Amino acid sequence: MFSKLAASITFAFSMAAVSSAPSFAQSPAQNFPNKPMKIVVTFTPGGAPDILGRLLADRMSAAWGQPVVVENKPGAGGNIGADAVAKSAPDGYTLLVGTVGTHAINGALYEKMPYDMVKDFSPISLLATTPNMLVVPNSSPAKNLQEFIALGKKEGKMTFASSGSGTSIHVSGELFKTQTGIDMQHIPYKGRASAIPDLLGGRVTMMFDNMPSSLPLVREGKLRALGVTSAKRSAAAPEIPTIAEQGLPGFEAVSWFALYTSPGVPKPIVDKLQAEVAKILKSPDASKKLLDIGLDPVGSTAEELAAYQRSEIAKWSKVVKDSGAKAE
Repeated sequence: MFSKLAASITFAFSMAAVSSAPSFAQSPAQNFPNKPMKIVVTFTPGGAPDILGRLLADRMSAAWGQPVVVENKPGAGGNIGADAVAKSAPDGYTLLVGTVGTHAINGALYEKMPYDMVKDFSPISLLATTPNMLVVPNSSPAKNLQEFIALGKKEGKMTFASSGSGTSIHVSGELFKTQTGIDMQHIPYKGRASAIPDLLGGRVTMMFDNMPSSLPLVREGKLRALGVTSAKRSAAAPEIPTIAEQGLPGFEAVSWFALYTSPGVPKPIVDKLQAEVAKILKSPDASKKLLDIGLDPVGSTAEELAAYQRSEIAKWSKVVKDSGAKAE
């Protein structure tokens, strides 16, 4: 009997010790991040994806006390950089500024993709949207969109530059080509930084560039803007009319940028990243900085981004199919 009593007392004390002892089991997010992080940007420096990547890197590093570096990894319409993140360790330390190209257009445009646009990533947050802007060199005789369309139909073949096959800049041109009937040849470059000098020099006819990239050049008088691709005029440049209101009703091609990481990253880490991104994008100074250059900050949930991406894949697959465009 004594042995049974002793055993009961020992068990009771053991349970009490367990219940009062501190728990050492931690959520994966509690100790995250505890080492340097990397944000991969799939295009060359200076464009909207790079601007967003560097803004996030600076703010995340300040908030978490860990270095956050930006790595520009351009090529194949963003596929090279996106594929590198898709195949990275599932720990949340390698992030990607994905685009409408890498995550909605390229699957229809490229005959063979190195990754699945949906299955090979963990969505974190929709970062921002921006219209594209139809810009021509100042040497162009066209002063507005209708003059440009008339010129194209009169002179025949034109050229339109892009920052790479599969970008929204590329498919905006394909959509314009389809709706106007102008004979236009796509000239893809390895990033907008390579395309702009040829545009400025008149070696290509026009370009649908992201607004943050070309708006400063328009304001400096180096390029002429003929229209924006959004349904409504941009608050950053309300004086520039939409393409739709100038005779092409229904024309809309908005670029978007989103943060992703590799598949299989624990949800608590994804949630922590999403919360920090939302905090950054909603801060008054960051929001103003982006709005001033034509980027509309969003800061969605991961689930909202996933749903938006699915709708965009359906939309752009049809545009690509209707235009007959293929990646050069």
